[in-house]
Parts: sequence; structure tokens; C-alpha cells
Amino acid sequence: MLQAELAVRVETLRRERAPFVLATVVRARRPTSVRPGNAAIVLSDGTLHGFVGGVCAESSVRLHSLRAMETGDPILLRLVPDDGADARDGAEALDGAVVERNPCLSGGALEIFLEPHLPAACVVVVGGSPIAAALVTLVRASSYDCVHAPVGAEVEVTRAAAVIVASHGNGEEQVIDAALSAGVPYVALVASPTRGAAVRSDLTVPAQLAAQLHTPAGLNIGARTPVEIAISILAEMVAEHHADPDPTGSRPAHPAGAVAVEPAPSAVAVATDPVCGMRVAITDGAPRLEIEGDHFYFCCDRCRDAYAVTARENA
Repeated sequence: MLQAELAVRVETLRRERAPFVLATVVRARRPTSVRPGNAAIVLSDGTLHGFVGGVCAESSVRLHSLRAMETGDPILLRLVPDDGADARDGAEALDGAVVERNPCLSGGALEIFLEPHLPAACVVVVGGSPIAAALVTLVRASSYDCVHAPVGAEVEVTRAAAVIVASHGNGEEQVIDAALSAGVPYVALVASPTRGAAVRSDLTVPAQLAAQLHTPAGLNIGARTPVEIAISILAEMVAEHHADPDPTGSRPAHPAGAVAVEPAPSAVAVATDPVCGMRVAITDGAPRLEIEGDHFYFCCDRCRDAYAVTARENA
């Protein structure tokens, strides 16, 4: 069970729609101070809160947690000592496990389950029409976060996965301009071809951006009722994403191609600790050393300090 302080932090992160990984120790082989059930939270910048082992174990957990946030897939991370013991008994070949040899472990082994929690993508629906109401119902039933705003209301669109305007001609241009300028992947207007073309021509964004507006919104499935039209719009939004997860090149692809999940953090840069040979994630908090313009990254301060001493002696 989660420690009380971690449980509180998890709820806070969920409310803030912040991505994180919950790392839980599921198996520990002595000698080790870690016990099954020990847990930590890893944030998208690599910050780790909680306890899943010493600094070397934390380094591996950090690296693979960041990778789990990239893909959206959970990982079973197996940390084994760098003595070959686990290779002899075949335990290293655990199906689906990622194995890291940890030179800092004192004979023990750990299995840690890394569970990514990525916030659901946000779809903004603007307008009070029957089509807008049907869209809100369908979007929420499809595991998206949905913001339903009346025309003219202040609404944040910067991190939205989609903005759909269904207001029947009332103050549409401002929110469409804002959504296109913010690089929202799917922006749509419920309108006839004639009115849609007129709205597009009145937009203040460059023509290249205005051309990205989907109007009339939705796939041509012969929809007639508000619910059928809402289905066609939702289908177009999903189809558009699967056809090109990142049309602008500015947003990372959604994990496993699922538009119902927000974009994951960008690719993790990895370095090798020159002292112990561990792979470490290059983050702002990683121990590092600069020598004559070259940057070196370490799993812990101890390795960094040892390397610094050696470098001074060889200078």
C-alpha cells in the first residue's frame, strides 16, 4: 500500500494533469534494505520522491521511468548485481522484464514495477448547440477529459488535443484563431461548406494555419442527427491523429497511437557512467562533471567525485 505522503502526492499530480510513474518494489532478494511494497514517484523531469533503493537503483529507476512515460507502457525492471549470479540460475530471462546490471548492489536483486500515469488528453467543445451537447457526452465516454465552454468564455486551449466549435455562428473566429496559433492538433468548426469557408477567410492567422481548420467538421458518413454528427466528428479527430500523430513536428506522438492520452515527454538522452558503467538519464538533476569542455554524467555523487579525483591526478 502506498505511504500516506505518496498517496497525497499522486492525487495532487492527477489534479494537475502532470505525467508521472509509480515505481513499486515487487520483489527483493537479500541482502538489501528495500522491501516489497516500497514505492516512489518519478516525475517527467526525473525527480524521484520515495524509496526504491540506493542511489544506483534510483538511477536505473529514473532512466526506465522516463522511457515508460515516452511509450505509456508499464515496465518490470529487474536490477541484478554485477556478478553474474542471476545469469547462472536463469532468473535474468524473466519474460517481459528489462534487466539492468547494477554494480552498486551488494549481492541483492530487485524487481520494480514501473507504472506510467499519463493524463487523458483534453478536448475543448465550444458552444451550446445540440451537436455540442452530444459531443461532450461522446468525448467523455471515450476516456478524454472534456471542457465544455459557452461561446465567448475564456478557455485555455494551449494543451488541448482538440478544439471543436459548435456554436452556430456566434463568436467563432477568436477561439479558432487561438487554437490554430497554439498548434492544437485538431481544430474543427461545425458549419455548412459556405459558412465554413467564410469563417476561414475571416481568421487572423496565416493562410497555412487557416487551412488546417476542419470544416465542415466530421467524416462524411451521412450523419443527420446531432448524435450521428458528433460521432462523425469524433471519428475524424481519431482518424486524423492516427494518420499523422505529429503533423507540425512540434508535438511527440501519443503513446501506442492513442489520442486519448496526452503527449509523453520527449526522448530520453542517455549517458554511460565512466566509473561504474551504468546507463543514466541525462536530466537537470543528474550528477555531472565538465572537464575541458567535455560533459560526463554519473549515477551518483560518489562516482562523480571518484572520477574528478582521477582526472586531477592525471592532469
